[in-house]
Parts: sequence; structure tokens; C-alpha cells
Amino acid sequence: MTIRVGIIGQGYVASTLALGLARIKEGEIGLNGIPFQNFIKSYRVEDVEIVSSIDVDANKIGLSLLDVVRMYFPSLSKKYESLERVRVSPGIHLGSTRNLPIKAVGIESEVGLENAIYEIVNEWDKSGVDVLVNLITTEYSEPLESFHHLHKLIRSNEYEGLPATYAYVYAAAVYAETVKPVAFINAIPATVARSRSIVRAFEERNSIVLGDDGASGATPLTSDILEYLAERNRVPRGVVQFNIGGNLDFLALLDETRNKAKEKTKSSVVSDVLGFEVPTFIKPTGYVEYLGDKKFVSMHIETIGFNESIDEIVVNARINDSPALAGLLVDLVRLAKIALNAGYRGTLYEINSFYMKSPGPEGSKSISRIVAYQILVDWLLRMGELTRLPRYSVHNFIPELKKIYDL
Repeated sequence: MTIRVGIIGQGYVASTLALGLARIKEGEIGLNGIPFQNFIKSYRVEDVEIVSSIDVDANKIGLSLLDVVRMYFPSLSKKYESLERVRVSPGIHLGSTRNLPIKAVGIESEVGLENAIYEIVNEWDKSGVDVLVNLITTEYSEPLESFHHLHKLIRSNEYEGLPATYAYVYAAAVYAETVKPVAFINAIPATVARSRSIVRAFEERNSIVLGDDGASGATPLTSDILEYLAERNRVPRGVVQFNIGGNLDFLALLDETRNKAKEKTKSSVVSDVLGFEVPTFIKPTGYVEYLGDKKFVSMHIETIGFNESIDEIVVNARINDSPALAGLLVDLVRLAKIALNAGYRGTLYEINSFYMKSPGPEGSKSISRIVAYQILVDWLLRMGELTRLPRYSVHNFIPELKKIYDL
């Protein structure tokens, strides 16, 4: 029961995911950082297999996954067969890595965008992918006018300014229509699962899209602290949260349009959780190379309590950026395939609300991960997909709920 995964963007996150999966299968490491571990009935972590990888970095194209992984983990000496047999194929660029120290090669410059899309669809077809994971460099996107409009842009070669993500979304839709239904996981801030037209296009093709923007670092922590304050009616006067990192994604965020996309998915959490606006500053704020993948996070929240008392919460942390998201992706891949098998179409808020900063569908609210976790556990119980009840599920503490699910 293998889930065949296609990676779009073989960067730090994707390489961490690939190496982590290989090490788990070899019994070298445990399942830390994967929320549902092996509690999911239909698919174990070991069932996730990367079978396809696409990138635009000329230094990666044609190499095995093992060779690319060693770019990020140079001390790695062991060989992993699962990483050696997959080679990185060329992808669609559309300027997605502009201003970055990357020699980018997009196949659309050679054959045109429409032909490039069909070449990628053929790559996925040969690999038999079930789930696609979008991990390209953060890019800004305006909401899609319509899927038909996207189709016209691609067919006419008038795609100036088109985000690469939308080209990959279109390719996924073609794959779903001509090969088999597929799940598309959008782990970057581009508007995909929040786009009504994209969700409808996937519904019509019996497929699933999850997103947007994986919630792996400070933002979920902020939302949980805000939930704690809201439930006690301790009213925030202001929220400040910033991240500084040294990986390529933080370098990319020096570009104002990319930073704007990330800021949008981060900052919406405050008003969504609280139900009202407060002065807020939440955004990636800098790139310092020596920090590498272990970003620095700082948070300050000032609140008004009983008798107008003023309290302050200050959090400082160092968080390994790529492993935090890679662990969530192991769950997302399995849940996407389970939903696909069960006949779900379009997008699923039950999944998005826990794993994403800006959960689809359009108009949905970002909620605390404490609440979202319980929603997700309940969905998995209704699906009959939990082999055991996670320790922190509310179902453990309410006898009536245990009876409902025969726990």
C-alpha cells in the first residue's frame, strides 16, 4: 500500500523529508515530529515513497535524490537505495527564483509553457504519482480569475507574471483529467486551496487540493497562546512576532513581494482567533546566513486582564525550519491519500485547519492548533482511521465520546 509522492521543488524541506523517510525505513530514527506517527490505519509512515522530483536549479537537475540531499547534509556518507533511484527532472521556472543565487533552468524557455506542462504530466505519469507536494520558493500570487482564464493564458503563451505554482496546479489538473485523480498539497503561501476556481477544478476532476502554507513554526504557537488568552478574556493590546533565518527561503523573503505573501498568511491568524483586530506585526524580518536552517523566533504579546492589569508574554526560540515542516508533510501525504480513497473532492478544512497557516477553502478562518487538532482527530475517528487514540485528544477525557467511537 505505497503512496507514491511527487516533489515540486527539491530544496531544504524536500531533501530533509527524503532523508528522514529513508532513515525511518532503515530503522535509524524514530517518528518524532510526525503528529500522528503510525496511528493511522490505512498507511504507515514507511508507506510514503518519493518517486518523482522536479526542480529548476541547474546544479540539481539530473542528479539522484541522494546527491541532492548531500548538498544539504554534506557529512552524510551512507547510501540509501530509495534516494539513489530517483533523479531530479527539470521543472517550470517562470521567474520563481529571481534575485536568488541559483542558475535556474525552466523547460518552458525551450518548448513553451503548454508543452512544458505536458512534459511534467508525462513525468508524473511514468512515476505513477498519487500525491504532489508543492515546495518551490515562496512566491506571491494574486487570486486566480478563473481556471478557464488560466487555461487561456497557458494555451496562448501569454503568461507574463504567472506564478509557477499556478502552472503546476494546471499540470496537476491535466494529470487528474488524463491519468488518474491526484492530491495536490500546497505548502507555500500562494493562493491555491483558498481559490474557489482551483478547488472547483479539482472537484470536477475527482481530486483534492490541500493548503495553503504549511504551519510549522512560530505561527501555530502564536495562535495557541491567543486561544489561551481569548478563553480567559485577557484582551491582547498588540502582537509582535518575527523570524530571522539563514536558509534560502529567508533569502528569498528579502524580496518584498515574496515577503508580502508570507506576511499575509501569518498575520491573518490574530484576527481569526480573536475575532477582532489588534495592532499586529507578524512577518519574516531578516536573513542572517550564519543562522542556517535554525531560525530565530521572537514573540511579544501585551494583554489587559482583570482590574485593567497589564501582562506581557515574551517568547524567544530557535527552531529548525525544514524538519518542522517535513514532519507535517508525512501526515499530509497520508491524509490526502486517505481522503482521496474515501471519495472526498475539492479541499478539506478538517485537514487544512491543523496543518496550514491560511486554510482553504476560501473564506475559512485560521484557528488555534489546539482546537484544530481536536477537529482533525474527530474526522479521523469518523473515518475509522485511528489505530489508537492520541494522548492529547479530548476523547480520552470524555466517556460519552469514547462510547460513540467504541474506544
